[in-house]
Amino acid sequence: MASDGARKQFWKRSNTKVPGSIQHVYGAQHPPFDPLLHGTLLKATPKVPTTPVKARRTSTFQEFESNTSDAWDASEDDDELLAMAAESLNTEVVMETANRVLRNHSQRQERRRPPEPPAVPSGDLRLVKSVSESHTSCPAESASDTAPLQRSQSLPHSVTVALGGTSDPSTLSSSALSEREASRLDKFKQLLAGPNTDLEELRKLSWSGIPKSVRPITWKLLSGYLPANVERRPATLQRKQKEYFAFIEHYYDSRHDDAHQDTYRQIHIDIPRMSPEALILQPKVTEIFERILFIWAIRHPASGYVQGINDLVTPFFVVFMCEHIEEEDVDAADVSRVPTDVLRNVEADTYWCMSRLLDGIQDNYTFAQPGIQMKVKMLEELVSRIDEQVHRHLEQHEVRYLQFAFRWMNNLLMREVPLHCTIRLWDTYQSEPEGFSHFHLYVCAAFLGRWRKEILEERDFQELLLFLQNLPTAHWGDEDISLLLAEAYRLKFAFADAPNHYKK
Repeated sequence: MASDGARKQFWKRSNTKVPGSIQHVYGAQHPPFDPLLHGTLLKATPKVPTTPVKARRTSTFQEFESNTSDAWDASEDDDELLAMAAESLNTEVVMETANRVLRNHSQRQERRRPPEPPAVPSGDLRLVKSVSESHTSCPAESASDTAPLQRSQSLPHSVTVALGGTSDPSTLSSSALSEREASRLDKFKQLLAGPNTDLEELRKLSWSGIPKSVRPITWKLLSGYLPANVERRPATLQRKQKEYFAFIEHYYDSRHDDAHQDTYRQIHIDIPRMSPEALILQPKVTEIFERILFIWAIRHPASGYVQGINDLVTPFFVVFMCEHIEEEDVDAADVSRVPTDVLRNVEADTYWCMSRLLDGIQDNYTFAQPGIQMKVKMLEELVSRIDEQVHRHLEQHEVRYLQFAFRWMNNLLMREVPLHCTIRLWDTYQSEPEGFSHFHLYVCAAFLGRWRKEILEERDFQELLLFLQNLPTAHWGDEDISLLLAEAYRLKFAFADAPNHYKK
């Protein structure tokens, strides 16, 4: 057991990340939450007496599991893959079904072209019972030919989504992979080409990832920045860009005034600590980020600028820059070669899309940050229901959820996974109703569950906290995010419309 000093040092205000040391709660602007002073923030509903779970409620979810256990479809129109299953499935049944799907797929391929060696051995094909189990049993394993799952009435709208997929190129021939990607891109282009884009269909298609070439326009549509009507878009862009630079002209010169100099100074300090450094530290990019963050803070005095908001600018800026640079890796692009008028447009688009995102989670950044406090509390209650062993292990070693999950909520996991993974994650967040505020909770629960084995192996407060603050995700790719989202979807299906499941 660690000393009190070790358990308290995460609260110290420090902006420097020191490898191998316990970090402060990034972005925390106030002392630890005191339920005695802020009790009303956590009491959305009154506590109910502890009662056994009714058999009828249990059987309802078991019925869902049994109804989806055979959710396999060999249709040639399906180009999405599913990586999710309930834990009650029998392994032999799963393997038999998986092998049958593989055989059917091979037969279809033989009808189309000369026989080829199978890309994936049937022995490696299996449903993922949980994100944690899939990684601990076989890290290189990824889900294969499976079909979409119909969302039930537990979600606000009925949609067919693919929760996972074979995103590892080594598991498919290059021709098959390119055909699949080309097919998905064609679907996006057809949907975006119409005079009025069907946003509901666009969300369905975007849930399992958006092709890079159409991601900028798709994000602008899904965020609500651009209208669905194609003819109205040029005028909307022109008006919003003009409005943003009017803010710059009106407010930006006040950054050195006594009323605003502290805000600007903090922004100026935080930006060089962002990643990717090769991009952020370019003078033009630094200036763009300073203007975006300062204008947003001035126009939102209820919260002002809070550490963590700065990270939310990066994904939008990187995605919108992809339209205008030739380099495959935007992180290393020389922004100074991009025309000034293009940079101005990207800056304005980034500001408005970030503002749309923050409109839905602004209570994360108001005084005492009640949105984050409540979400961390909900995460704790959710984990206690879905994995009591992990929850008790954290309690036993006096690790508080605020010590590691505060940053998960404050930065939307941006400091836990690589930038390209964040962008893939946001494809789904923008496709989900309340993706950044509500679905993110289940992603965080799945993310914690992903490290279940490693957490239970740690027997020391300091080592446990160090691990949770420095998770080994540097080599994560889209397939890891797909599995994470699959598990998050499963948790949401089970708990989203059953708030009493949070309570013991």
